[in-house]
Amino acid sequence: MDSQLATKLATQRLSVILVSLFSVLALILAAVGLYGVLAYSIAQRTREIGIRIALGAQSQNILGSIIRQGFKIVGVGLAIGMAGAIGLTRLIQSMLYGVSGTDPVALLTAVGILGLAAFLACLVPALRATRIDPITALRE
Repeated sequence: MDSQLATKLATQRLSVILVSLFSVLALILAAVGLYGVLAYSIAQRTREIGIRIALGAQSQNILGSIIRQGFKIVGVGLAIGMAGAIGLTRLIQSMLYGVSGTDPVALLTAVGILGLAAFLACLVPALRATRIDPITALRE
């Protein structure tokens, strides 16, 4: 009986495995893309950060400013993405088994991973930019 059931469900299991694999891959690509965009955006502000440091701004204030600016952009993107995901669940609702299209765990996991990627994307270049010599930043 087990082998008959396994044979019957083999195509569904393969479909679930493939969709799960592609979903994880899409989430990783989105996180890497988000990191790239935010890191580039912050790298473009190196001269501004150098001027702020030269004028006596504290590193904590600069970090806070950069992270706030990054999360404004990310917050808008996440809100639009969540609305789109919830709105498009009607298209895939018939293919889901055992979960709803608006599964809060899955949505919050995706938001958490992208939020962490956004935080790191803001933090790493910002820390690098706050350590730069103001004279070097102004010469670029």
